[in-house]
Order: sequence, then structure tokens, then C-alpha cells
Amino acid sequence: MYSGFKSMLKRGQKVKGTVVLMQTNVFDINAINGATKNTTNLVKTGIKAVGGVAGTLIDTAGAFVGRSVALRLISATTADGSGKGKVGEKTFIEGFVTSMPILGAGQSAYDIHFEWNSDMGVPGAFYIESNMTREFFLVSLTLEDIPNHGTINFVCNSWIYSADKYKTKRIFFANKTYLPSETPAPLVYYREEELKTLRGDGTGQRKEHDRIYDYDVYNDLGDPDKYAHLARPVIGGSDTLPYPRRGRTGRKPAKKDPKSERRDDFVYVPRDEAFGHLKSSDFLVYILKSASQSFIPQLQSAITLQLNKPEFNSFDDVRSFYDGGIKLPTSILSKLSPIPFFKELFRTDGESALKFPPPKVIQVNQSAWMTDEEFAREMIAGVNPHIIKRIQEFPPKSKLNTDYGDNTSTITEEQLELNMDGVTVEEAIQNNRLYILDHHDSIYPYLRKINAADTTKAYATRTIIFLQNDGTLKPLAIELSSPHPQADSFGPVSDVYLPAKEGVESSIWLLAKAYVIVNDSSVHQLVSHWLNTHAVVEPFIIATNRHLSVVHPIHKLLLPHYRDTMNINALARSVLVNAEGIIESTFLLGSHSIELSSVLYKDWVFPDQGLPNDLLKRGVAVEDPTSPHGIRLLIEDYPYAADGLEIWDAIKSWVEEYVNFYYKSDVAVAQDSELQAFWREVVEVGHGDLKNATWWFKMQTCTELIEACTILIWIASAHHAAVNFGQYPYGGYILNRPTKSRRHMPKKGSAEYDELSKNFQKAYLRTITPKNDTLTDLTIIEVLSRHASDEQYLGQRNEGEAWTFDSQPLEAFKRFGRKLAEIEAKLIKRNNDESLRNRYGPVKMPYTLLYPSSEEGLTGRGIPNSISI
Repeated sequence: MYSGFKSMLKRGQKVKGTVVLMQTNVFDINAINGATKNTTNLVKTGIKAVGGVAGTLIDTAGAFVGRSVALRLISATTADGSGKGKVGEKTFIEGFVTSMPILGAGQSAYDIHFEWNSDMGVPGAFYIESNMTREFFLVSLTLEDIPNHGTINFVCNSWIYSADKYKTKRIFFANKTYLPSETPAPLVYYREEELKTLRGDGTGQRKEHDRIYDYDVYNDLGDPDKYAHLARPVIGGSDTLPYPRRGRTGRKPAKKDPKSERRDDFVYVPRDEAFGHLKSSDFLVYILKSASQSFIPQLQSAITLQLNKPEFNSFDDVRSFYDGGIKLPTSILSKLSPIPFFKELFRTDGESALKFPPPKVIQVNQSAWMTDEEFAREMIAGVNPHIIKRIQEFPPKSKLNTDYGDNTSTITEEQLELNMDGVTVEEAIQNNRLYILDHHDSIYPYLRKINAADTTKAYATRTIIFLQNDGTLKPLAIELSSPHPQADSFGPVSDVYLPAKEGVESSIWLLAKAYVIVNDSSVHQLVSHWLNTHAVVEPFIIATNRHLSVVHPIHKLLLPHYRDTMNINALARSVLVNAEGIIESTFLLGSHSIELSSVLYKDWVFPDQGLPNDLLKRGVAVEDPTSPHGIRLLIEDYPYAADGLEIWDAIKSWVEEYVNFYYKSDVAVAQDSELQAFWREVVEVGHGDLKNATWWFKMQTCTELIEACTILIWIASAHHAAVNFGQYPYGGYILNRPTKSRRHMPKKGSAEYDELSKNFQKAYLRTITPKNDTLTDLTIIEVLSRHASDEQYLGQRNEGEAWTFDSQPLEAFKRFGRKLAEIEAKLIKRNNDESLRNRYGPVKMPYTLLYPSSEEGLTGRGIPNSISI
């Protein structure tokens, strides 16, 4: 690619370049971080970074004067005596460019001129050295008019600190793409050395400026040094509690438990993985931290102590969160000092009241969530739409250890056939019409611990569902199981509840559905959302940066789907999944939450995370070469599956074109040294607790590489979107998706049963999530359900066309974007098809979670590239 260019460069020629960067003052992450302890400071220092960022940029034209930042070009075509690409003379950034075409918000451009003689060949990399006291964000370098070659782009997107903080020189490569064996010989050394730098030596406590990627177990969720009850077991690194690895921070061991990592305010992530470069979702993240640490506790205290109303008393009371708001004394509001985001929650009509936006699930009909049709519809079009399975044998059996006795379901055929419109159970199974939402085996082993607590009471649940002639689903029975009072070996004590529409029986039935949803909510947060997206992707990010050079085609392919994930995961370990964090505090499993997700990780199978395999494994689809996607849905109107298959095929087609451009044969895959090291480490270290599983791809063929990349992109983009951005639209109404159950099902003759008969709403509300936990849930999931203003959606890249020099992948990527736009139009058309009743349901809420595009905010749609919030 570079041959013949060397002679075209005249001796003594000046090569003009443009450096684009942003300085820390554009969005001072440290100021924001510190402000989480003082929301007033956040108002003063942080809000300017969102929306009107350009106005906060101090004139930095003189910041680089005085020979503060120097660059040295490195040749890709001419080597020195040791075989390394020749390095040019040190050149300093010059004047501020005032006539530059429109830059990104907060960006500044600077001229630079390099001395570059003909015997130096064509630049392929550059060193940068800063002597500034503060870091800055390097966006790009563009070299102009390289003779017979034109422009060379260097996409950097990296934080640069003072040179004295680095053990090795900072290097960046041109936007060319090479397999390791095709790397120009003068660049081989630089490519290998940069990867060594990123791997580090596995020792020491990481500092903010570090760029090292390494692995560790989840030993930082507890805080035994603070309180004994905040100690948590180490998750990962054992057969008992396996888990994907997280990024290593190297913090010192806790004093009271050397196996645990000591907690502090700073949680290291490799610097370029951290937020802080003019990203409005940074602000959402620090809102999340502020909410959990300051805003919510103060507000809960205000509601409980000042107003003395710790419980909801009616459904209207719940709806007051959205309608009239919660009236608070002015003195309380002044003490809260809410950060700007929370000002949206307060009315501006003179009343001092907290008011949440109404969730979509009640925007059209406030009671349709109570219907059986909506209860079942949300199993295939809600926030946790990939749990339901087809029943292929009856009665349903358990896979639990026999120490728990016989856990075979006690639901009978006679009970089910009461509501099957004349169809027998046997006929329904033969005709693929009987399904189950099974939360029995996952919850049952924890029931004694859950029910021993004063604030939680729960059941293991099984829900049997019937596929009706009109394509909708009907719940037939719910089984609630508890451990036998004598011993586990006796098996569970189970009760079966059937649908009812009148009298106290209808109230009992609605309570039974609530116990099911509480379990579903917990499994959703811990497994569908946290484990199967956030946690399982992190080892891939670490291994990619340790073994795939930035010029490797697979690194370039996957990079957009890693954006910000390690940082949001680090935040989650601080405020969401940590001891007494949001999940433990407001969801059913409490302190056993992450332990449960560890147990369920034992059954995680990477190939089955791809949508087609997932559907086949759950029995909700069968292979069919005549169907558009090669499989046929047995629930034809299955919004998540039907829309997801469209997105899956588009991703896979894009990945196929991309991979086949760079790999001309299976041999090229097998002989790619970086790819093989990457995959080996993902299996043996990143997911090392499952390294002996036989289902791992061997990574010897193009087919395996295409499938692995497609699955990874699917997990990080569409699957995460499907389980994340519906949290507030569905779960913002706590009656529809309660997160906790606090009382057992009332028995006839009890005071609770009498209360249920007289005041069902009050009894229901005393059973599900209480007011304070609801307040926490609403505040947090509203943040988690929002899109940032600078969100990158599937089919988009923030580098534009500069991310690769190769035209065929660029054209393929454009086709991918056009295909996604076509799919969105198709999905809109589906939602307008009145014959597809599961698209809207009784709540009249269209299924939009897999629409590829979205605007900023709380939209209930849009597929970002990555797990960024």
C-alpha cells in the first residue's frame, strides 16, 4: 500500500498537519466526581458541560505555546538499522486554527508542520509527548497532501497526560487496518510494544492516568472494614461461585478480609474507558451516583419523617407520583438542593411537589396492566422478553439437586384445561401452544434466607401460559412454592392459583401474578440486564485491548460496541450491585443478589446468547429454511423475537462482509496471532471459570469468527437495548412491575385475608414494594432508561469515515446503516397492523424497544452501539 511513495517526498519538505483536541476544562470529570458529595457544587461546575458545552470552552489558543506538546512522526515504509520505522524530528504544536470547518462541540484545532525528508517514506504512526501540568483529550491528527498519497488520518480519542507519568511513549497509528502478518515491517515493533504497554505487568495499584487492562474477580462489592454485615463473598475464581472477570484496579486488600478489595471513592478504569470527554451520559452517570448517595436518602427521610407517610394506601396514591406530585415542605426542598436533572421532577407552578413523568404503560389506560392479557404479553414484549419457554413435557420438572426433594410441578392437567377452550394439555403440547415462565429453580434455594428476613417474603413460581387462536397469550395457572417447614428433603409446599375475575379470588389471582413479577424483576436486573450484558462483555473488552492492536480489523469492528461499558460497570460496583446498593436495597434477593447471578452464570453458554440459538433453545422457534431468517417462530406475534431477528440478520450481514474482506480463508483466521491470543484469553481467563466448557468456539474458521462477533455486537447493542430502555416505561409504574414482596399470600380465616376482602388495594400495596423503595426505583430507572444527547446508535460511528482507510468496509457499513433504517420502517408498519395484538396489548403501548434510532431522553426506543448506561 505504501510502496512507491518514498521517492515522491522531496528532501526538506514540510508536511502540514492539524491536531484536534479538547482540554479538561471542557468537562472536568474530577470536579463532577467530587461534586457527587455536594450537589450544589455540581450545579455550579457540572451542568455547563451538558447542552451548552461550547460556551464553557476557555480560549485555549495559547495553552500549547511554549513548546509544551511535541509530536514525532514514525515511518511505515522506511526502517532504521534495527528494523524499526524511522522516527522524525520532534515538532511542536503551533497556532490556534480559527478558520477550521465546524468541529465537534468543545474541540479546538491547531496547526503543526513536520520536517519529513524523502528518505523517511510514508508516516504510519506518531509519538506524542506533553509537558503540560494538566491532561487533555487528543481527538485526531490529520496529515495533508502526502505526495501521491493524499491525506493520512490518525483517529486518537485518547487522554494525554504529562510524559513523566508514562513508562513508555504514547503512540498512535494511522487509520489503516492490518492483520498481524500484513503489518508493514517498520511498524511491527511499535504494534507489539503498544500491546505490551496495555497489558502491564499485573502488579501495583492503578492510577488515574494508567492505560493498563487486566483482570480480577468480583471482590470489591462488600465493605467489611466499614461494617461486618457489609462483607460479601468473592464472586468468580471458583466452581462454587463462578463469574466473568472485571477490570483489575489493584486496590489494597481490606483489613478485615484480605480476600476482599478495600473500597474508596476512586475506582480505576483504563483512562480511555472512563467518561469525561464531553459526553452528556457522563452527567447521567454522576446523577446516578448523586441520586443514590445524596438525593434519595434525603428525600426518603423527608417523606418518612416529615410527612409520616411511609406507605401507599391506594392505587391513586401511587399515581400521585405522576399526577399531582408528592407535596413537600419548602424547607425540605431547600435542604435537598437537587442537581439540575432533578429539577425536572419538581413542579414549577408554585407548588412544592415531586412529580415523575407518567410511564408509558399507564399513559393511555391506567388499569389495563391488571389484565391477564397484558400480564402475559409483557413476557414477550416487555422488559424481560427472553425467559418464556415452550413446554415439551408435562408436568414441568426441576433440575435442582435432589437434596431439595422432588420439585416436580404440582399443577394438574385438569386445572389447566378449565381455561383452554376445549383443547387438552396433550393437544396443546403437540401443537406448540403451551408455554411457561419458570422462576422456580433460580429462586427456590434462596427462599429460606429471603423469608427469614422481616421485610421480604417470597415464593418460587411457575406460570403456565396458553397460546390462543388470536395469537395472544393467556395465563392458565400460577404455582407458588415454599420450602417444607421440616426440611428441604421433603420437597416444596406448593399451591396452585387459577384465573379469577370476581370477588376475593380475583384479588388473590392478582397477588399471585405480583409474586411472579417480583421474581421476574429480580431475575431481569441480576441476570438479563447485569450478568448477561454488562458483566459478560467486560472480559471481551479487556482481552481486546490486551491482544488486538488498534490497527487490527476486529478491534476496529468491536470498538464502538465497547464504548463506556467498563466505566458504567465500575460505577455499578460502587452504587448498584454493591453491598446495600440499589439492587440489594430495593429488589427481592437483597444481600444474595450477586450470588444468585453467579449460580445462574454456571448455565451461561456464549453461542446461545445469539438470538436464533436462544429462541431455538427455549423452544419458541424451530429451524425452517423456508422462513426469512432460517427459523420459524411458534408464537408468530412475538415482538421481541420478530423485531430482534431483523436486527440480528442486519448485524450478521455487516459482520460477514467485514470479516470476509480481511480474512480470505479459514487459514488466515487460524494463523492470526493476535486473534488467537485474544480468544484464548477470553476463554481461559476472562471467562476462565467456564474454560472447560465444550461449547466455546475453537476460533479456527471465518464462520466461527463471524458468529462470535455477531453475538458480541448483539449482546452489547440490541439485547441490552431490549432489556434496558423499557425499564421506566414498564417498571416506572411499580404496580405493574413490583420489585419486592413483603408478605405471604393470605390464608382463609387470617386477618390478612380479611383485609384483602375489605380493601384489596391497601392489602396489595402492603405486599409489594414500599413507598421509599419505589421512590428509589423510579429515580434510578428513569436515569438508566434515558438516552444521552450524544448517544451513538447502531449503524453510526463518531469517527465518520476516518475509522478505516479501506473503501469496501466503509461501503458495507453504509449499507448496514441503510438496512437498519429500512428495518425501522418495517417495525413501524408492524406496529400499525391491528391483527398483531401483542404489539400494543391492552395498555395500548407499542413495542418500540428495538427501533434502531432514538432522540435524546426517555423514549422507550433506540439501539445504542454499546452498554453505556
